[in-house]
Amino acid sequence: KLAHLVEDKIHARSTGPYSLVTQQPLGGKAQFGGQRFGEMEVWALEAYGAAHILQEMLTVKSDDVIGRVKTYEAIVKGENILEPGVPESFKVLVKELQSLGLAVEVLNEDEEHIQFVEEAGEEPPSLGLEGINLIGFE
Repeated sequence: KLAHLVEDKIHARSTGPYSLVTQQPLGGKAQFGGQRFGEMEVWALEAYGAAHILQEMLTVKSDDVIGRVKTYEAIVKGENILEPGVPESFKVLVKELQSLGLAVEVLNEDEEHIQFVEEAGEEPPSLGLEGINLIGFE
């Protein structure tokens, strides 16, 4: 007898729970998680030349919190989707390196300092999304 049935295996997700630390989607069907996109899949898309899809998979569809909210807002309003931001996992990496005593600075092409991690006591910027239902339930 075939023990594995499609009805038991099928799983899909549009939005759902995210990890509190990394803000990445949880894994697995039991936690209503997302589909894992591993290192070899990243290499495959890179080799194929699908840079925009790869950028979307590693930012907006993963752990770019502000980009995720702005993308959802743009879709709801019927506007163009803006450029993705900095993934939360990169911010966590910078904080871990700073906790080891390393002075980490991110520079742009003109060698100007870019601040993307909120300093202690600083409120994150408001996105102006107070009237938009981001969960999808009324």
